[in-house]
Amino acid sequence: MTSGMRIRVRGQVQGVGFRPFVWQLARTHGVTGEVRNDAEGVLVFARGAGLDAFVAALSAEAPPLARVDAVEAAPCEVAERADFVIVASGGPGAETRVTPDAASCADCVAEIFGDGRRRGYAFTNCTNCGPRFSILTGLPYDRGQTTMAPFVMCAACRAEYEDPGDRRFHAQPVACPECGPRVWVERDGVEVAGDWLALAAEALRDGGIVAVKGLGAFHLACDATDAAAVALLRARKRRPAKPFALMAPLEVVRRYASVSEEEAALLQDPAAPIVLLEKAGAALPEEVAPGQATLGWMLPYTPLHHLLCGAVGRPLVMTSGNLSGAPQAIGNAEARETLGGFADAFVMHDREIARRLDDSVERITPQGPMVLRRARGRVPGTLPLPEGFGGRQLVAYGGQMKAAICLVKNRQALLGHHLGELDEALTWEAFVQADRDYAALFDHAPEAVACDLHPGYRATQHAHGLGLPVVEVQHHHAHLAACLGETGWPLDGGRVAGIVLDGTGFGRDRTVWGGELLLGDYRGFSREAHLSPVPLIGGDVAAREPWRNAVAQLDAAGLGEVADAIFSDRPLGMLRQAAAQGVNAPLSSSAGRLFDAFAAVLGFSGAQSYEGEAAMGLEALALQARERGAGYPLDLAGSVLDAAPLWARWRADRDRGVAPAEMAWRFHAGLARGFAGAARRLVETGAAEAVVLSGGCFQNALLLELTVQALEGVPVLVHRKVPANDGGLALGQALVALARLEST
Repeated sequence: MTSGMRIRVRGQVQGVGFRPFVWQLARTHGVTGEVRNDAEGVLVFARGAGLDAFVAALSAEAPPLARVDAVEAAPCEVAERADFVIVASGGPGAETRVTPDAASCADCVAEIFGDGRRRGYAFTNCTNCGPRFSILTGLPYDRGQTTMAPFVMCAACRAEYEDPGDRRFHAQPVACPECGPRVWVERDGVEVAGDWLALAAEALRDGGIVAVKGLGAFHLACDATDAAAVALLRARKRRPAKPFALMAPLEVVRRYASVSEEEAALLQDPAAPIVLLEKAGAALPEEVAPGQATLGWMLPYTPLHHLLCGAVGRPLVMTSGNLSGAPQAIGNAEARETLGGFADAFVMHDREIARRLDDSVERITPQGPMVLRRARGRVPGTLPLPEGFGGRQLVAYGGQMKAAICLVKNRQALLGHHLGELDEALTWEAFVQADRDYAALFDHAPEAVACDLHPGYRATQHAHGLGLPVVEVQHHHAHLAACLGETGWPLDGGRVAGIVLDGTGFGRDRTVWGGELLLGDYRGFSREAHLSPVPLIGGDVAAREPWRNAVAQLDAAGLGEVADAIFSDRPLGMLRQAAAQGVNAPLSSSAGRLFDAFAAVLGFSGAQSYEGEAAMGLEALALQARERGAGYPLDLAGSVLDAAPLWARWRADRDRGVAPAEMAWRFHAGLARGFAGAARRLVETGAAEAVVLSGGCFQNALLLELTVQALEGVPVLVHRKVPANDGGLALGQALVALARLEST
């Protein structure tokens, strides 16, 4: 034995080609020893003259998909040997990070369109790309603990897998047409003879709807240039207006959308998210995204997608394979049963999907990237806890909408994938399964559980049924804490002013909050200001029917006669009687419902077919404004931001015949300036150190931009990697719970 080093590498370092990278590095620097995967990451024993340079390069030159959190080197005795070797993985455990699924790399795409043995093969991958989390069944990450286990490698694939100099060295899903999964086309539950690619492309070009088994679930696809096909898909899926996602190669995307350098880089990121892009150039049918100024585009991210897009030669609608509101299908039998009434044909394959993963949705704003839905390609990536937090294990369950689970362990927060609305029975089943799945996969044993204050939320009820200490966290406090945590605000970093704007959240006074200015930190908060409360007439129905909110707002502003004129065909007497008697009409300060109300007075008269439809239409309308004048005023009286002056100024504009787009702009600007002014005062008086912007309304890029502009000169914290909506709620709950537990 001679003197050397024991080197521990922590982070996202398994399943990303890190061991062959270390092997190559050792050869470059004249180092001997060994490298292995184990429960904590990658472990290296090394000796040699170039050891210092070798250690420095471990993080500085890491592979593309690796994320190195720490390199810990300590002297130790290392056996003398003439070479450097890669040894088998250590025992089971889950201290290391699991790598998210990654889009096909350029080398693999070149192979499927080349002349080699993987030409046209839909499961081509290497250590730099391909499935990871979607096929993983246990740790450490080895082929036997993935859904590739049933496929025995042929001699050629085995040779690549065992060669440290090959880019497929220990690529667990490695396969080829001789030994790997296969693809076929079905109609009416029967396999159709012939080439799957030609059959699928023909069905799409002929206006058919095709269910396509992807990486984390099935999609429903059709020709996006065919208005009749898009309309048929909407009718079958019962999705009348919610925008459809689109898939095409980048050169095709540029024909239909404006793509900046940042947006192009995001599209080409290994996570391959759906990216919201402004319409430009050639037009697609309005049915793709009715009333929207943006389209959601993603690039082909598997070899199957690349082959299909290449064969069709047109942009494809690629929307979730489900009935609206239900989880996506992932199994072949499940898809036949649930999608049989939607699809004219199925593109099937025989590699199982270990867990359901929707596509991530993101956009680029003037403030940087914004995650709207955190899912495939981003999970199970972790976030380091801010300075001051300890290493307790804890689980948090989020809210009722856009459910996601957060696990905390070893000072890392793992925010799980988007699950959906827990009112839906199948989504609830997926939530319970995800809870078990994450706990088992990451060897998680929580000391406590965090949840929302709302006693009616299924996630809250689930938390109370586990027999663990429960920390209930107010909804908007969790939003504030999620933004603090994402941006690395220390536990003792001081208080911030939190502008938290969303649909609804259960308040400490048992009313419905949603347009809030909080002053606080992880440990607690005070409610400094809020929108003037008005009744939500009909309770949850008010969230679906914006006209109800408009009537309530106009009545509260003393403009009942205007409501009478605009909504003369509605049962206003019955509505007002319910409000007066407080029958299913709880008071609410919701900013989301204020958006709905304003959309209704500008012409959105129907029911919303999906959450945020009216508000998204209002944002799109505002962006068309030619005259972008001062915003409508909100008056701060004590702790109330009164919306009555906003409505009075709007009425004057309406009477003068101001264009709806300009009124929509002034609404956004007024809301931004009203809250920003109140928050600025908290900073200027020394009560707050910075301003946090959180809540689902801040996924409106225009509102975000206008609010940041109104806060010029003040430190502002915004979401980048964690959704501002309820998809980030569990992270905030976890941090608040940790802060409270560690202060007791």
